[in-house]
Amino acid sequence: MAGTLALLLLGDERLSDYVSEISHGAAKAYTSAVNLAELYYKTVDKVGLQTAETWYFRVLNSNVIIAPADATLAREVSIYKSKYKRSLSLADCFAMALSIKEKATLLTRTATSRERER
Repeated sequence: MAGTLALLLLGDERLSDYVSEISHGAAKAYTSAVNLAELYYKTVDKVGLQTAETWYFRVLNSNVIIAPADATLAREVSIYKSKYKRSLSLADCFAMALSIKEKATLLTRTATSRERER
């Protein structure tokens, strides 16, 4: 979710506990290549190319694990997108599918959840 990645890059205090756990190796952070692409294009649109480039390389050089959008994940994403239709974007469905695959906490701009039921 691009919104959460942006908040992370901006140092949002609500994410400080998660950042600390990741920094100390107590937790892992994941994002999909699709979510990274969403962060990039939205940042270009809202703030500009220079910030998008900076943030892109900050994520690449961080402890965040970037998962490829492979065929298996794409199938899961399609199932969630067909279920949630307009309530979740395709990129949000990638984030959800990845969090379920990795049994990870899904961080959103509004809430966190362990795993959503299929």
